[in-house]
Formats: sequence, structure tokens, C-alpha cells
Amino acid sequence: ENYLEVVAAPDYEDGAVEILKKRKNLRIVQVKRIDQIRKYRTERFFDFKCLLDGGIVVQQSPLNKISKPEDMPPAEITAKDGEKITSKRTPTEKEYEDLLFGWSVEQGVTSNSVIFVKDGVTVGIGTGEQDRVGVTEIAIFKAYKKCADQVAWKKHQMLYFQVELAVKAGELPESALSEINTEVKKNQGGLIGAVAVSDAFFPKRDAVDAIAAEGVTAIVQPGGSLGDKEIIQVCNESKPPIAMVFTGQRAFKH
Repeated sequence: ENYLEVVAAPDYEDGAVEILKKRKNLRIVQVKRIDQIRKYRTERFFDFKCLLDGGIVVQQSPLNKISKPEDMPPAEITAKDGEKITSKRTPTEKEYEDLLFGWSVEQGVTSNSVIFVKDGVTVGIGTGEQDRVGVTEIAIFKAYKKCADQVAWKKHQMLYFQVELAVKAGELPESALSEINTEVKKNQGGLIGAVAVSDAFFPKRDAVDAIAAEGVTAIVQPGGSLGDKEIIQVCNESKPPIAMVFTGQRAFKH
């Protein structure tokens, strides 16, 4: 009966609160010392899950041990035949920043999941499927949808579905939609130059092929799959090569 949304930030620019106050059922919170959340990054906490039968499951939270580039080295494995396979390219400083940010975000995303990050922002989150290619496709779909909204807003100060309604009502020409779709396709949903984060290893190459097709430049995953040799080779053979790094740690959240 009482549904609320919350925006929490250390501070707000002049005029921002007045704009936010126009939204129904929104609570605006200022947490001046929100930066101190970092102090609890390495602290465990108890996670309580309520079951349908009234029972409770209590589990310890996992700890993210990945905090710097050195914690996610270039992917490398030794195949059964003794051949050593290594990622051909090391991530750039900017890619490492996005990979580290994405791996931190991944700690709170429900398994199974693949997310895309670009310029310190998540641009697509796929979760909840049993197969890794499935969550990859969901994340790609969401990235394209967000990109379409951004382009629609830039051109018409409307979201994509509002442009569709305006075209249907004859308020905008049909070319309005085709122009948006063309730009989104050209930008590949804004994924060109993004990085991909997977909370567990890739059992097969299908998800990596889907990621590579969108212009992603770097991937982080735990490693440890029987298919790692082929997956690393897929990244090395991409044009340009995709940097792949391993964490040696999964990020399953249930």
C-alpha cells in the first residue's frame, strides 16, 4: 500500500531537489558521509533470507578481494597438451578502471549475470538466466534500449516509446523512428569501447562471441572453465584483440 523510491547522495546541485520533488512517492536523502561506505568494503555481514514456509536462512556475505589492476591479471592457462595460452592484450588504464568498477557492481547483481560498463557507468545488466549467453543477450538488449532512449531524448526530448506514440498519432513523421534506430545501430547500443563483466566463467564461447560482436574491448571473468583455451583464443583473434583478465574469484549472489 505504501510504495516509495529513494534517491541518496552526499549532496545535490542547486535546483536538483526541486526537480526531484516533482516525482510522486520519492524520498530524497542526503548522506554527507556516504564516502565512508568504502571503510566497510572488506567487512563481512550477515545476510538473512526469509523462506516461504516462515524459515530463515542466514549466510555470511562474500568478500571481494579485487581492488586494483594487479588483482586481475591477463588471462592465462596451460592446456592439457602443455601449450600456454595468454591474453594477447593487456587492458588500458581506462579499461582497468571500468573493469574494477564493474566487478564491484557485480557483487550486488543476482546470479547468473553479465554486465557492461563504459566510462564508469553500467550500460547494460543481464541477470537471472541459467545460461551465460542468455544473460549476455539480455544485457545487450538493455544497452540498446537505453541508448534508444538517450538518442530519442537528444532529438525530441522524449523517450523512445513516447516517440513511437507521437509517430502513431501523426505528431512526428515516421522518419523520426528510423533516424533513432539508425543512430543506435551505428553506435551498437553505445557498447563500442565498453567492457564486459561476468560473475562466473564462460562454459562455452557463444557468450564471448556475442560480446565481441558489439565492439567491447575488454572482459573480466573468474576463469577456470574447460573452455578457457578457446575463449582466450576468440579474444586474441578479434579485430582488434579483446583484453581478457581473470579474477580467480566468482561473484555469485543468491
